[in-house]
Amino acid sequence: MLESPVIRGFNADPSFCRVGEDYYIATSTFEWYPGVQIHHSRDLVNWRLVARPLRRASQLDMRGNPDSCGIWAPCLSHADGRFWLVYTDVKRLDGAFKDAHNYIVTCASVDGDWSDPIYVTSSGFDPSLFHDRDGRKWFLNMRWNHREKGTGLNPAHDRFDGIELQEWHPEEGLLGEVTTIYTGTDLGLTEAPHLFRRGAYYYLTTAEGGTGYDHAVTLARSRVIRGPYETHPQKHVITARFDQGSPIQRMGHGQYVEGHDGRYWHSFLCGRPQQGARGPCCSTGRETGLAEVVWRDDWLWLKDGGMVPPSTIDLPVARLVPGVVEHDFTGPDLPMEFQWLRTPHPERLFTLTGSALRLIGRESLGSWFEQSLVARRQDEPAYAAECDVVADPPNWQRAAGLITYYNRHKFHAALLTREGDNRVVVVVSCLGDWPGEALTFHGRFPVAEGKVTLGVVVDRAVQRFSVNGVEIGPELDASIISDEGGRGEHASFTGAFVGVVAHDLTGQGWTVDVTRFRYAPKAD
Repeated sequence: MLESPVIRGFNADPSFCRVGEDYYIATSTFEWYPGVQIHHSRDLVNWRLVARPLRRASQLDMRGNPDSCGIWAPCLSHADGRFWLVYTDVKRLDGAFKDAHNYIVTCASVDGDWSDPIYVTSSGFDPSLFHDRDGRKWFLNMRWNHREKGTGLNPAHDRFDGIELQEWHPEEGLLGEVTTIYTGTDLGLTEAPHLFRRGAYYYLTTAEGGTGYDHAVTLARSRVIRGPYETHPQKHVITARFDQGSPIQRMGHGQYVEGHDGRYWHSFLCGRPQQGARGPCCSTGRETGLAEVVWRDDWLWLKDGGMVPPSTIDLPVARLVPGVVEHDFTGPDLPMEFQWLRTPHPERLFTLTGSALRLIGRESLGSWFEQSLVARRQDEPAYAAECDVVADPPNWQRAAGLITYYNRHKFHAALLTREGDNRVVVVVSCLGDWPGEALTFHGRFPVAEGKVTLGVVVDRAVQRFSVNGVEIGPELDASIISDEGGRGEHASFTGAFVGVVAHDLTGQGWTVDVTRFRYAPKAD
């Protein structure tokens, strides 16, 4: 049984690709390193993370990128015996400008060593590459317009200045005329273009309405690639904006694929809101769903009608529910589910000693450059996690411990440190305070020397820390650690993580050993 979301916990902007009987979905990673997640499936129900292609400095360096910048909306395709990955590295979020640089990398196998990037353009974001039947390749992206109101092409949101199309060649780069092929509907915020061809038509899928609760998948078609494109009779193929009662919301931004068995599918971004102190919150971030679609009158429609896909689809395969995951860090590599922030030089943040994950204390929790934070996604609304920490902090400027983290103004942490002669665990939060990032301290709890076990239990919109099995501090608002917390859904594009962190505010690289990490999701 296929259940949406099919890829859970911060896997946004799904680009959907089929090669034979193999299906791949590439998703955004924003400021988390390595860049881009690619999952693989053969049954459309169970998906396994198989690659993060952008792994070295020549491909990606996000030091200095603000929160929710970095890798936006990759596009994965297969042609000429190779995989092609188009991606954007966004360097600025706030203000009138977007510095968004678009690149292409290739590889013979999805889990291989991807090429150095080919730079394409910086005119906008959400790029894609379309391989036409005649062998020509076409590059698409949303053009950004920084000028004053009234200068853009979409009447609802004119900074989203239309979808650009231009021919592209691997050796020659962009070729010929740039054409604006689609300016979107009255919903506006038209982005995420993907072209495909079927029968006599070129079809253009876009995302509209922003990535919040008005999000939608919009479809248009044309008999010639440069347009003009006419919009779908229903305008939107997938959206929950008219159905606030659906348990899955924020549907939009996806890609069409013809299955190997004659069925048709469309991926979509979505969220699972939980009720928090400040209203609905998507702590698991923007996730990936799949919908079955059909063709009627040369238009794409949801198989079951309407615009809201069903939460389950009948497929003859059971979904494997992930269980408890525990690591002792005795292997040579960091376990696959973990990532870090921004830098292509993880050796400055951590090492694997053979018996521990050794964190090298670097900059503060607010850093956009070198932050020793190693974490994994929260993939269900409720979970428990704990870690064993061996550290001897000499003073309050050094600290390490367990953290639930969204970004630098949305986190809770239980940090082992020292106050005077006392070794303590400090519970500290940043409660969505943007841009001030003020800290709230919830107490200091003495601990004996030696190994410390730090734990957290998250139950939807609330959480609680523990030390050596004993609860400490107050019940905390976990809804802060969500897209909707702090600045809100239109400026927060990642998801909740849980992991380990160390900082050394003296700059001396104080080290901490994490000898065990356990994560236990609680499925709905």
